[in-house]
Amino acid sequence: MTQFHAPSDAAPGAQPPSPSSRATLLDMQGIDISFGGVPALRGANLSVAAGEVHALIGQNGAGKSTMIKILTGAYRRSGGTVRFEGREIDFRTPKEAREAGISTIYQEINLVPFRSVAENIFLGREPRRFGLIDWREVQRRASALLESFGLQIDVKKPAGSYSTAIQQMVALARAVSSDAKMVIMDESTSSLDEREVELLFTVVRKLRDDGRAVIFVSHRLDELYALCDRVTVMRDGQTVAQSAMKDIDKRQLVTTMLGRTLAAVVQDDSAAREANLARRGDKAISARNLSAHPKVSDVSLDVHAGEAVGLAGLLGSGRTETMRLLFGADPAERGTVSINGKDVVLKSPQDAIARGLAYLTEDRKAEGIVPDLSVRDNLTLVCLRTLSKHGIVDVKKQQTIVDRFIASLGIKLRSPDQPIRELSGGNQQKVLLARWLAAQPSLLLLDEPTRGIDVGAKADVAKIVRELRDQGMAVLLSASELEELTAVADRAVVIRDGRTVAELDGAQMSESAIMDAIAYGSPGTSQLVEAAQSAHIDDALEGDRHGS
Repeated sequence: MTQFHAPSDAAPGAQPPSPSSRATLLDMQGIDISFGGVPALRGANLSVAAGEVHALIGQNGAGKSTMIKILTGAYRRSGGTVRFEGREIDFRTPKEAREAGISTIYQEINLVPFRSVAENIFLGREPRRFGLIDWREVQRRASALLESFGLQIDVKKPAGSYSTAIQQMVALARAVSSDAKMVIMDESTSSLDEREVELLFTVVRKLRDDGRAVIFVSHRLDELYALCDRVTVMRDGQTVAQSAMKDIDKRQLVTTMLGRTLAAVVQDDSAAREANLARRGDKAISARNLSAHPKVSDVSLDVHAGEAVGLAGLLGSGRTETMRLLFGADPAERGTVSINGKDVVLKSPQDAIARGLAYLTEDRKAEGIVPDLSVRDNLTLVCLRTLSKHGIVDVKKQQTIVDRFIASLGIKLRSPDQPIRELSGGNQQKVLLARWLAAQPSLLLLDEPTRGIDVGAKADVAKIVRELRDQGMAVLLSASELEELTAVADRAVVIRDGRTVAELDGAQMSESAIMDAIAYGSPGTSQLVEAAQSAHIDDALEGDRHGS
């Protein structure tokens, strides 16, 4: 596990006491847990001090949520120890964790929207008088608590009538009112605007100053540096780094999360990319200033026929939301989309499909496969209308399509009539890809197409994507693994906090340049930072020589 000590480009903020001067409140060591024989955590560690805001970060599947659920009693660990306030604990339910002083605020706010703010804060713990709930006291305490946060609102109004930011404050107030010693905030800022985020941060800093610990889960780098004192980075179910925020710069943080050391970042074959770009066709789709609060605020991109464009960015940057906007699955609040040179308004996925778009979702289990249907039915789901006459499916035509794609994509199965749930993850993904290809799209949107499949299946999917591009299809590919993205894409569009911050192609595009854009908002920034630091050191040395 890495302990970083390096120059920082962190944003300035309040200076809390040094970590060494605080007492450890939570200490999780060697945590193990498996699901279905597959390890989800392997010797993971997390140590949090009282009176600190501690960032817990990692890509999707890194183990953050599992670690939190073990701490709060939702999951039972199979190995390791958890100590809280110096005592070894093993919570069996989230209720036990709350009673011990650990409160969790999730991304989806867990309030009763039609009950008042005051009722939500003291729900189940209302002060009583003569055996009855003292509503006047409930409202007085709720008002006083929120005023201590700098918030003056009518606590008698329903919680659901207030903005998401206010509801987050109410959830925080509920945690404080229960004398929580530790508050876990899981992506609590994901639906807030900048002003609301700063209001929330003010409250979090107050909690820290009052001696409470806060575990802060977020993928927004600027937020981490503005708010957090220390950081724990998880990857593939393990703790891979622990550091003070001031001792790790953004570039190191990104490379640690992605699992790609600077020495391992290799320049890809730019000559092949340049050749692909030279023979690409016209624009298949173009988006300008696309926006949908809160995840997408200003995204612009183009994808041409016969090219693959990589959509890069950390989890939470807005990649999936951008894909959904382009496919008409979510409405855009602002911006324009044009297909084949004509402006369009995609009101639904049906509109997108009719215009030649196909979208392979990142969550194949929840939004892709129909688990109890056969491979045959899953594969031909999108093109059933073209295979039917008077509502009757032409079984012979259907079988021809199924056989063709099983052979061309190398789908391994016992029979096309086999339920798709019985196939491996990689073969399920190939069936979903075949489903869209059977509809003969001109533009293919692929959101994390290799997530959760083995190395062999990943190579197969990458090969298929390259072949589709070479046949003239336009492909927009989103991927967390930069190595996979640069192996397939001719160009990269980098998104950070819902905005397009860089476009890279040919010789410009490399894992190193993409990492820079993710970390700093533009490629090549880390070299400028290093050069500035070097120049500063040289100037200092020169001054010493003249002064001696």
